[in-house]
Amino acid sequence: MNNAMIAIDIGASSGRHMLGQVKNGRLELTELYRFSNGAQRKNGRLCWDIDRLFAEILNGLRTASAQGITPRSVAIDTWGVDFVLLDAQGRMLGDAVSYRDGRTQGMDEIVRRVIDEEALYAHTGIQKQPFNTIYQLTALREAGELDAAQEMLLLPEYLNYLLTGQRVHEYTNASTTGLLDAHARAWDWELIDRCGFPRRLFGPLSQPGTRVGALLPEIAQAVGFDTQILLAPTHDTAAAVMAAPLEANDAYLSSGTWSLLGMELPAPILTPESRARNLTNEGGAQGTIRYLKNIMGLWMLQELRRELCPQTSFAELAALAERHDGYPGRVDCNAARFLAPVSMAAELRSALAEGGYPAPADVGDLAACVCHSLADCYRAAVDELEALTGRRIACLRVVGGGCRNDYLNRLTARALARPLTAGPAEATAIGNLLSQLLHAGEIHTLAEGRALVRASFTLKAYA
Repeated sequence: MNNAMIAIDIGASSGRHMLGQVKNGRLELTELYRFSNGAQRKNGRLCWDIDRLFAEILNGLRTASAQGITPRSVAIDTWGVDFVLLDAQGRMLGDAVSYRDGRTQGMDEIVRRVIDEEALYAHTGIQKQPFNTIYQLTALREAGELDAAQEMLLLPEYLNYLLTGQRVHEYTNASTTGLLDAHARAWDWELIDRCGFPRRLFGPLSQPGTRVGALLPEIAQAVGFDTQILLAPTHDTAAAVMAAPLEANDAYLSSGTWSLLGMELPAPILTPESRARNLTNEGGAQGTIRYLKNIMGLWMLQELRRELCPQTSFAELAALAERHDGYPGRVDCNAARFLAPVSMAAELRSALAEGGYPAPADVGDLAACVCHSLADCYRAAVDELEALTGRRIACLRVVGGGCRNDYLNRLTARALARPLTAGPAEATAIGNLLSQLLHAGEIHTLAEGRALVRASFTLKAYA
């Protein structure tokens, strides 16, 4: 397996090690290892257990070694915005706090004192979200917790550092922080200075495909092989979009815990209207811009399942929702109330009552409400994209785990009144692997990578 690669794809609820190999013009995927993830309360904050995540990364690499696999390269991706701080000795300061923690409440008002939201968007092009890194850092600055910090590493950068000892900052994930100049695609030093953040926190940015380094000797000994760590698009959505089988004037929907619906553009759109509609300009692979809308996504179904029917599979929950298709209730999936409610079921019931809808009888009604409401949000986002780009979207390409939800796909195609394709489900891991193939010179362009995706995976079409 001298051409084998491993993509370590870590999401908010689970992570997995995916083995990738190109054979006979097709990319073959094998899941080697899977582990759970989730934020936990610690020291009064909602935090990620970084030590456990790193231990699971090593466990997955040991699993590969036990199967006789020595990968030529490994790359990690996670979600965006969250980070750790390092002290002068390179040790982690404090906890890895989750974006769903409430520490950023009111921080937007503090940032607004130094730069108004119109100017902030003109600088960064980033959709206002309460959890953006700019607001997380403001919370730490207000608490005096930046004084001892020497460097900030976003989560996949920190995991790479633990593996290699090298601190390498990656562009696509950095673009989610709300601290990059959207045109220059580099740290916005004027903004950083205005916010009172020490410049020392922000290292030089590297592009996906860059080599981070070899495993530290003690890590190589622990896992049973040495290999090189590469930069994937370390932001999971950037990796997923890389694997989306896009053609001219297509839009993508990366469907998972979050739904990210957008278009791939050569340059950002920073107009006042774009800001008013709350679209974001994030960095993509090979110089592209991911112009997109963040939508609450399958998080709402995940929470319903966790709370009301943990023994029910997601496929069973989707089938149950379809059996309750006639339930008329709808909610705004993007409402802040659904970001981190104590009870998703209670929050949905409250929102439905406020909207004058009949009380949902059971989880089937609630799930049907979420699926219909998501389809409505997707249609609204497509309308906004078309208005702001001046392009008619030809087809929506749904990738990620949510593309397996046949009921939601059919609702979405019907709401959009245009073609939709679903697949591949493992788009994030595939995009991660494509960046490794680019580094190896086995593919040379994003178009070649997407051609490989279309040749390797079956897409399900909806009209």
